[in-house]
Amino acid sequence: MALSQTELLNEAKKLELQGLKKYPISPVFISKLDTLLNDAYAIRRPKPIDYHNRRDLIRILNAITKELYGEGHVIGVQAIMTARVPIIKFIDCGTGIECDLSVENRDGIQKSQILHLVSGIDERFQKLSFLMKAWAKAHNINSPKDRTLSSLSIIQLVAFHLQTRDPPIIPPFCTLFEDGTDPVIVVKRVKNYSEYGKGNKESLADLFITLLVKVASVENLWQKGLCASLYQGSWTSKLWDTPYISVEDFTDLSQNVARAVGREQFKEIYGCIHSSLCHLLSFSDGHIQGHQLVDLLFGSDSVSIVPRQIDTESNDESKANLPVPLNGHQTKRMRVSKGLKEKQQGEGWRGGQQTQGWKQHGNWKKGKEENKPMAGVEEHN
Repeated sequence: MALSQTELLNEAKKLELQGLKKYPISPVFISKLDTLLNDAYAIRRPKPIDYHNRRDLIRILNAITKELYGEGHVIGVQAIMTARVPIIKFIDCGTGIECDLSVENRDGIQKSQILHLVSGIDERFQKLSFLMKAWAKAHNINSPKDRTLSSLSIIQLVAFHLQTRDPPIIPPFCTLFEDGTDPVIVVKRVKNYSEYGKGNKESLADLFITLLVKVASVENLWQKGLCASLYQGSWTSKLWDTPYISVEDFTDLSQNVARAVGREQFKEIYGCIHSSLCHLLSFSDGHIQGHQLVDLLFGSDSVSIVPRQIDTESNDESKANLPVPLNGHQTKRMRVSKGLKEKQQGEGWRGGQQTQGWKQHGNWKKGKEENKPMAGVEEHN
């Protein structure tokens, strides 16, 4: 039986305060962490060239039907018909980016438009969403197909966190939907909240830590009916058929956008949250350096954003005992490669010949030589 909303709110608030005491980060290291996170965002955020490449990819997709028996541009084509929104998954040969293609997904487009509008209220929303998704990808917990967190659930948890700060940074969505959920109407409402979060002076580092603490502290409350409601801008009480993590869909309150999370994956997600909080605490205590922390949070491919020489001294013994840094792109590709090996090489558009075929296209040659994936292409999981 679900606890009442009042009981859950009180319990969640109490546990969050206990969590903040458990992971005290000194103000000095908050400032350093803020620099690290802003640098991580700056180096990873989409650049104009990324959008150009995305448009180029769309052009290529439009031409695929004319090249079914030639040197195609995608491999690993899979039709996922059991999803709530049927999609076709494939991998772009030029970048290694895994893509999801859906048709007439107006609900998903509407949600994306609304979240984009809300992100204009305060830039911390966009930054924190981007970093949390990068964090989840580096830890391989951003794939509803694998029963972990969808991108939408991650972004909604970020929005919920900003709604529940004191003072709040973005408003409850019910105030934005007073005249309906059509993005054309919502954009007019959003303009009334352009200064909404100015009273909150928390840094990106403050919000990153407190979000992890918030989610960590309620680990045992989800199955008691705890649910994050962006519509209300507060915790609420609601039981679902899939109770592991509950994030109410802000346009369809009868849906849980985190419904894909399974029992074992729930444990995996929380293992990542707790280990990241421990790494943050180790950084605050001076046991690990900034570049090591960034590696542990976002993967070793981000190491170049942090100059080694500016870090404080670290304890050699603790350094030796550090876990092997994650590499988000590498682990993603390893998972994709494993899946492809299980399929016949001839599936899709000459899947077995694609690796050689795309090298002959000048548009992609440079990207392959540099071995750098496009940071700006979203994967709509």
